[in-house]
Amino acid sequence: MNGILFLIPVALGLGLLGLFAFFWAVGRGQFDDLDGAALRIFIDDEEPRDAQD
Repeated sequence: MNGILFLIPVALGLGLLGLFAFFWAVGRGQFDDLDGAALRIFIDDEEPRDAQD
């Protein structure tokens, strides 16, 4: 029973921390361009890399 009294506030605190981190990331614009990173793989490099570096 004593373990439950400790674990419930810890779980609620971690959940609130995760929720705060999510809203902070949304406010900072982390999720503004979801397609840009996915399509960036198709863009060729400016200079080809040497395989013998």
